[in-house]
Amino acid sequence: MNELLVADLGSVPYSAALELQRDLARRRITGEIAEDVLLLVEHPPVVTLGRTAKNANLLASPEFLSDRGVELFEVERGGDITFHGPGQLVGYPIIDLKRHRKDLHWYLRQVEQALIDAIAEFGLSGGRVEKYTGVWVGTNDAVRPRKLASIGVHARDWVTWHGFALNVNTDLSYFDLIVPCGISDVTMTSVAREAKLGSVDMAMAATAVTHAFGRVFNLTPRSVTLAEITAGLATVAGDGSA
Repeated sequence: MNELLVADLGSVPYSAALELQRDLARRRITGEIAEDVLLLVEHPPVVTLGRTAKNANLLASPEFLSDRGVELFEVERGGDITFHGPGQLVGYPIIDLKRHRKDLHWYLRQVEQALIDAIAEFGLSGGRVEKYTGVWVGTNDAVRPRKLASIGVHARDWVTWHGFALNVNTDLSYFDLIVPCGISDVTMTSVAREAKLGSVDMAMAATAVTHAFGRVFNLTPRSVTLAEITAGLATVAGDGSA
């Protein structure tokens, strides 16, 4: 079975993570990195606009965002506008779909399924909402569905980057600065809120997501350092799995 190289990088500025993804994707395309990669990070507060983002969905001025300490980026991923910040588990899967299935729609459904499986570890039943990419809760009851995770990806030569943002302990007030994912009536939520917990251990969330990605993509997760990946040493057997 092929491996999934998992690097948990902690808190990383968005600009640094973006350049890192692009570099690792290039190396994955050329074969310099021989296995699929999953980067797990948290970001300082940042708003990102994807390829289909509409200016009207940014409800705060760039000056207001700056005063509040929120960065702003336009990026190449699909989708509209979203927020990243502390307490949110952001994952960047760099996966060669030529090894799996050359179908981006299939890939998006697989990422959704991995997150649905992961939040089940916290007693939450996740689902999908027709027409919208992402993971939701409350889809099977009378309560209006609430969005727990956003997904936006990019691919070149069937290698993916960008990825998902799972609200774990996220300060949800930041979403008031935008129309999340361009959905005007969306209600954003978090694992902590839905599980009625004061907070959720981020390491536990990262472990649940890692194992779910391994199962969904039929890969064996292995914890590695970023240095191992960038040095091209990540194909050497490690000490265990994430």
